[in-house]
Amino acid sequence: MSDVSASSGARQDAGVIGLVSLAHGTSHFFHLMLPPLFPRLMAEFSLSYTDVGLLMTTFFVISGVGQALAGFVVDRIGAHRVLVFGLGALTLSGIVLGLSTSYAMLLMTAAIAGTGNSIFHPADFTLLNRRVDRPRLGHAFSVHGLSGNLGWASAPVFMAGIASVAGWHAAGFAAAGVGATVLAVVWHRRRLLTHAIGEVVVAAAPRDEPAAPVRPFAFLTSGAVWLSFVFFLVTTMAFGILQNYAPAILSEVYGVSLVVASGGLTAYLLGSGAGMVAGGFVAEGGDRVVASALAFAALVAGLLASGAMPALALWPVMAAMGFGVGMASPGRDLLVRRAATSRFGRGSFGRVYGFVYSGLDTGQALSPLLFGPLLDAGRFRQALVAVALLQTAGIVATLRVGSHVRAAAPRATAHPGPDDGARGPQLP
Repeated sequence: MSDVSASSGARQDAGVIGLVSLAHGTSHFFHLMLPPLFPRLMAEFSLSYTDVGLLMTTFFVISGVGQALAGFVVDRIGAHRVLVFGLGALTLSGIVLGLSTSYAMLLMTAAIAGTGNSIFHPADFTLLNRRVDRPRLGHAFSVHGLSGNLGWASAPVFMAGIASVAGWHAAGFAAAGVGATVLAVVWHRRRLLTHAIGEVVVAAAPRDEPAAPVRPFAFLTSGAVWLSFVFFLVTTMAFGILQNYAPAILSEVYGVSLVVASGGLTAYLLGSGAGMVAGGFVAEGGDRVVASALAFAALVAGLLASGAMPALALWPVMAAMGFGVGMASPGRDLLVRRAATSRFGRGSFGRVYGFVYSGLDTGQALSPLLFGPLLDAGRFRQALVAVALLQTAGIVATLRVGSHVRAAAPRATAHPGPDDGARGPQLP
């Protein structure tokens, strides 16, 4: 490949990564559209914590079920169209929030936002896997994950800030403006994501694709796919404990103020972002890198659970745990790719990623239900033990997925195709 062609390919890959990551960050922004407004909504509509908690349960249940189904739609009609739909639904949820005059409308807001959120992982990963050259995929997954963290970080400040100045209705409309702006950008640059749609008509099928058509639900017979689902379930449950309760846990276990304890969660998220960047350079290491990074995070969680850390060390230690979890992220996404292509080919990206990532939403929905009662009973230290145990379960699942993928590798390596390094035929 000439230097000019390589440069052009790199620019195109950067454009695809940036566009998809922008959309992904927007989806994470809408994860936290409602929670910063809970105090105002509770006062406005006389709601309990259970009532506002049901809003997020609605969001994640619909997102989880929808995510498993959205993968089939992505494989059928194309990832770009589905991505546009998702951004449109998120924008609509902000409008409904701005117009809300009852709890029922808030539930409708959560349901619409959950529907919009459901499409992003199958659509995003299909686009990245089919549009980005194989050597850059680790970095693509790294940026994609980092953009999600940035979306989470920006939403509370944005929503609470606007609500404090202009009210929560205005904050809802402002969130809709964020969604509409990103939708306009994605639509304006749609050729970047759809330019190769005609190539499949004339291109030969890659030699590492299945020789016969794969049944739509065949992936459900794969142990690697189910283990990947379990991985996302347990690691997200661990994250859910920290995301929902870290300030309370650290405050109780170490006797620090809620401000200091909340800073520990911020340190975790910043460490996770740094880990994602670093993980892009070692993602090709596969299950062993993912397992090693999670093992480090589990050890740190166990250290925190001991209660023996000095309070001054809380922020660095939380950042270190976040770094381990973040570093595992790009390699984890590559591992799911290998689990998909080892048996089912690239035509299954949408449904495999959709099903596997529904474990993330399931974990988000289950974590408060399972561990909230533990904290109600005053067992704050045991919650940190649970984080370590769940991350350890993720290690076991990762190594088992790697074992399944390596067992399927001889067929793929015996018949190498474009997926082994070249861009190959691409579809949205």
